[in-house]
Amino acid sequence: MKVLDFVGALDADFFTGVPDSQLKALCDFLMETYGIDPEHHVIAANEGNCVGLAAGYHLATGKIPVVYMQNSGEGNIINPVASLMNDNVYGIPCIFIIGWRGEPGIHDEPQHVYQGKVTVPLLEVMDIESFIIDEKTQIDEIEDMMVTWKPLLEKGKQVAFVVRKGALQYDSKPKYGNDFKLNREEVLKHIVAAAGEDPIVSTTGKISRELFEIREANGQEHKYDFLTVGSMGHCSSIAMGVAINKPDTRVWCIDGDGAAIMHMGSMAVVGSTGPKNLVHIVLNNTAHDTVGGMPTVAHDLEFIGVAVDCGYEAAAKAETMEELDHLLEEAKEADGPLFIEVRCALGSRADLGRPTTTAKENKENFMNYLSTL
Repeated sequence: MKVLDFVGALDADFFTGVPDSQLKALCDFLMETYGIDPEHHVIAANEGNCVGLAAGYHLATGKIPVVYMQNSGEGNIINPVASLMNDNVYGIPCIFIIGWRGEPGIHDEPQHVYQGKVTVPLLEVMDIESFIIDEKTQIDEIEDMMVTWKPLLEKGKQVAFVVRKGALQYDSKPKYGNDFKLNREEVLKHIVAAAGEDPIVSTTGKISRELFEIREANGQEHKYDFLTVGSMGHCSSIAMGVAINKPDTRVWCIDGDGAAIMHMGSMAVVGSTGPKNLVHIVLNNTAHDTVGGMPTVAHDLEFIGVAVDCGYEAAAKAETMEELDHLLEEAKEADGPLFIEVRCALGSRADLGRPTTTAKENKENFMNYLSTL
């Protein structure tokens, strides 16, 4: 189904969401049609943020908003849907568009398997009627569902389209980029060298995939790294949990800009708790690179100021490899928590692989290593 026809059937003019590879056709269409336009399209920090924006839009206009996301974001919408939007509370209508990763019977990465299994049941628990879209779905079926759902939306209920892989098509391919020069994988190689045998906690997506392959290329064991393959935005919290319980060991957290923004409140907790052995590094390419390159708000965000105001002992930015190496050397000795922003270009190797160990193997190897420190 062409995404233009699908969007037309929704009869909506405000979209907010968190980008998803399964919904890349929709995301690319929205970026080419609206870009980032607060009247029509906002890429939010997290899915709960989307629900709040959607609610405000409805309150101000009386119109029905659209929220798009990967199914991993269902957890982030449960509270605002149940305690704000639900018709037992305010009764705020909304159309959700949800990319279905980990669909039962379809091979996917381990972090998506259970989430895929509970995707539709979670919607049912939240009293959200759903309709599944696949490659064979016709536009008249979407139009019929919108007619069927009209009385529900008028009553202040929410509905959801659950989108299987390949269900939506968009011919145009927008180009995403920034002006930064550093290659992310090369940056990671320098961080790995500086960290030595210190434990590393890395964030969701390509950063963890690249870290795994760097260890492979170096002939190193993977016991030093915890690869946060799911739970986007919680990498720094995991790293802090490790750091405060291993106070004599320096712990390195390698984060992404989209992930750091998603749950930025964790930076305030890091700063207020003050683990002296934590180094928090954000690789900022101003994009949701893993799911297609759609922009984050990090291009205009002063991460350094945020970190300082949150209570980090020191914060600095690197835009060249020389600056990075200098900051890494300082971080090996200084008391933290320390914050380093590294500005990186978009993109990765076309042949970038995925970890060949299971999530549980990664956990066990990492825990066994921590037990020796």
